[in-house]
Amino acid sequence: MEPRMRSHLYSILALVMNGDSPRPSKKVLTLVLVQRDQELLLGYKKRGFGQGKTNGFGGKVEQGETILEGAIRELLEESGVVAQPEDMDKVGEIVFEFKDDPVLLEVHVFLTKVFSGEVVETEEMRPKWFQIDNLPFDQMWVDDELWYPKVLAGQKIKAYFLFEGHETILKTDLRVVEDFS
Repeated sequence: MEPRMRSHLYSILALVMNGDSPRPSKKVLTLVLVQRDQELLLGYKKRGFGQGKTNGFGGKVEQGETILEGAIRELLEESGVVAQPEDMDKVGEIVFEFKDDPVLLEVHVFLTKVFSGEVVETEEMRPKWFQIDNLPFDQMWVDDELWYPKVLAGQKIKAYFLFEGHETILKTDLRVVEDFS
């Protein structure tokens, strides 16, 4: 990691740990990737944050639920797909920062290959199966092309992305990890 980025990350961490002002706030989110053989189920986002992009399924973790419970709930609500906790493999932790926005997005990424239910379009998402070797990266968040191939190849990742707007990445720290401890 470059020294400037390390310094920036340590500054954010110090603010959070010391309780100094201004303290960045954080939203805990989930993202679930559903794989069937050599296909990946993605959804076209019809409304809300990320509208117009194709992505996995997920959203905010609600008060009183675990991150895994939130991931399973969001997957069902957005796609009709049912996954069991034992079939959800945590494959990523990503922190997104948007320039001039004090809220950090902490995204917990899961991959499931075992699921049930009927894939359905919802008010928020229009699901569609894509060949893994032909994902529509031109319709997705620009960071996805950097880390999706790693998790789909069986690796686990931790990452940090600093965005300016929704299309420009200013800083990146992407690491393959053994676990999330």
